[in-house]
Amino acid sequence: MINLSIDGREVEAHPGAMIIQAADAVGIYIPRFCYHEKLSIAANCRMCLVEVEKAPKPLPACATPVAEGMVVKTRSALATEAQQGTMEFLLINHPLDCPVCDQGGECPLQDQAMGYGQDHSRYLESKRAMPALDLGPLIATSMTRCIHCTRCVRFGQEVAGAMELGATGRGESMVIETYLDGTVDSEVSGNMIDLCPVGALTSKPYRFTARSWELLSHNAVSPHDCLGSNLTIQTAQGNVKRVVPRTNESINECWLSDRDRFAYAGADCDDRFTQPLVRTSDGMKEVSWEQALKEAVGILKAAETAPGLGVGALIHPMSSAEEFFLLQKLIRGLGSCHIDHRLFQKDFSDDASMSAYPGIETPLPEFDQLGGVVLIGCDLRKELPLASLRVRRMALAGGQVGMLGCFAGDPNFPVAARELVSPPDLLGALCTLVVALEGGADALPAQLQSRADLVSDPNRFLSLARILDGAKGNGLIILGQSAVNHPEAAGLRAAASVLAEITGSQVGWIHPNNSAAAWWSGAVPHRLPGGVKAAVEGANAQSMTELDLDTVVLFGLEPALDHADPASLNKLLVRARSVISFNAFRSGVPDQARIALPIAPYTESSGTFLNCNGKMQFSRAAIKSQGNSRPGWKILRVLGNFLDLEGFDYVDISDVSMELPKPTQVCARTKPQAWSSSSAWRASIVAGSLFRVGDVPIYRGDPVVRRATALGRTQDGWRASFCRLHPQEMVSRGLSDGGKVRVFNEVGSVSIGVLSDSGIPPGSIYLAGAHPEASELAVSDRLSVEAIG
Repeated sequence: MINLSIDGREVEAHPGAMIIQAADAVGIYIPRFCYHEKLSIAANCRMCLVEVEKAPKPLPACATPVAEGMVVKTRSALATEAQQGTMEFLLINHPLDCPVCDQGGECPLQDQAMGYGQDHSRYLESKRAMPALDLGPLIATSMTRCIHCTRCVRFGQEVAGAMELGATGRGESMVIETYLDGTVDSEVSGNMIDLCPVGALTSKPYRFTARSWELLSHNAVSPHDCLGSNLTIQTAQGNVKRVVPRTNESINECWLSDRDRFAYAGADCDDRFTQPLVRTSDGMKEVSWEQALKEAVGILKAAETAPGLGVGALIHPMSSAEEFFLLQKLIRGLGSCHIDHRLFQKDFSDDASMSAYPGIETPLPEFDQLGGVVLIGCDLRKELPLASLRVRRMALAGGQVGMLGCFAGDPNFPVAARELVSPPDLLGALCTLVVALEGGADALPAQLQSRADLVSDPNRFLSLARILDGAKGNGLIILGQSAVNHPEAAGLRAAASVLAEITGSQVGWIHPNNSAAAWWSGAVPHRLPGGVKAAVEGANAQSMTELDLDTVVLFGLEPALDHADPASLNKLLVRARSVISFNAFRSGVPDQARIALPIAPYTESSGTFLNCNGKMQFSRAAIKSQGNSRPGWKILRVLGNFLDLEGFDYVDISDVSMELPKPTQVCARTKPQAWSSSSAWRASIVAGSLFRVGDVPIYRGDPVVRRATALGRTQDGWRASFCRLHPQEMVSRGLSDGGKVRVFNEVGSVSIGVLSDSGIPPGSIYLAGAHPEASELAVSDRLSVEAIG
């Protein structure tokens, strides 16, 4: 440790630390604009000038390393004069528009001008004015306010891995702008708003809707992915105005993905419905809660005693742990075991060998120290944007990343090895990785040995194998959405577990939203809360569509979008005598619903979330439920009481939370004993057709984010509306980039735009899941394409 003095206080600091870091550690504040603890040091604002004894002039505290015996003065006459001079220069061209600036009231420039600037201005000349930039639907600009701290530039280049902003010109002509008037399209671009110390970059959806001192802050947890990012929901007059990050170094650090930041707007869209609906001869009619619940109780009691299979329930993985717990308790109380949340999963053959809940074995803060990461069917940048930032840091520090999947994506980290295969070859490729490491197929379970033999060129996967082998027991294998929802997902999980055992690596698989809590709370047909095996197993989300259920309960999902096979689900709803829909949005209620109960979204409802590392977090409602909508857990509690079921005598949500078991340690490994190959799926391809690659895009994953119009206007939102083909396929089929095509199979067809994409393997077609126009085309189907016109 190095000993120094700052403002008369004896301070210890690590070798290599800067003066500003040593001062922050002991609570001595030094003004700054360009310095940020998560970014590289630029030292270009000069606001942190301090006096260092024996130095000939003031030095920037952010760029001056500590030294033994150093004496630093941050408030001496020399330091104060330097800081005042710097502030005077920074304010020369800054406009006097604080009353109309969204940054007003929480602006570091305002604060430091008051605390460290002069009380009058000597500048009488005209101020420079700069045109505003159009950076897209998320970030509003006023570049006249920019002080060229370059925080936004460094964030894009160093953290986000997308250098979308840069500096051009010099002196007074220096401008922060995009290349050729482009937009900022990174999935973490909103963090530039937080980093900007002035009002140059502000939130476009929030613009001019409230003043900072009017806002009330509420701690919450993001429900949009399995990371469980900590956030603060800020409200005014009972409405959500914006969402900002809440620092948690073990999860999201100080960052937030754009999905977590801007999705709140979807919860307050015109599609919200807030009054219970009951179907009559004249259609759906608004009724009181008393009447709606009375009707629902009658339907559920009739289903309990009806001949056949009774009641089944599908629940969206975005729901809270309390909602999962109460719904499974209600369904099982009615004598049924048919409940599931795994709406896009197609292979359930390894359910018996699954761990208590899915997750990632490596703690998120340890990603930086990994030696290697191999991503299987995983577009990490879009699936877990903030985890991707950690993998990027790992790769820049010398770790290696390999990717094996059915489409390339656009990773924001260096990739040492990448292999693209069509969906039928994904399992064989993963098995070949094991063979490449062990020198033979004997390391694989018997069920998987034949799959490695199907790969024509095993040597092409050697580079991927070397990444894990070279990690020396410090590697991580992550299965993403394309692997988890693959028709042979059980085989992929088994092969990944074998690969992890051989290399000493850890395993993780990315699950949607709050799926870990759904598993742990018993919202699966074969497990009770706490991972206890159920005495009687029910039907899963896919096999349920083949049953003749008397009543179907849909909780929080849109049947046309939130299922791997919407056509089969629709047939189930048509066959069922009754459908009860719990939904926050009117268009999410299916036409077959007899009763629609309005539930509150996450901004209006409290609940518990279990993240991919097994950390349980409680999120509080930020505002009251709109109209007559109610939190889902309250509706389920009342239904349970009206049905005279035991164990529904809860007063507060904390009573339900206390009944949830404490989660065990994450384990993402499986055993292959129950798995069998889906050979029929591989053999049934029609000549000339294409295998569909159909993950759910970043801004289509749940009903709330789908209705956030600003996110829908981004580059990611726009591209999700097109299908994509390899250039070779485009030429062979006579298709033009940006043209219209008809995509069809034996189930249905859709007219859609097409883009050329070399990241899609030949023989495959990318068509997004949760696509409103392609709901009739099951994700696992083979598709044909033809030009229109």
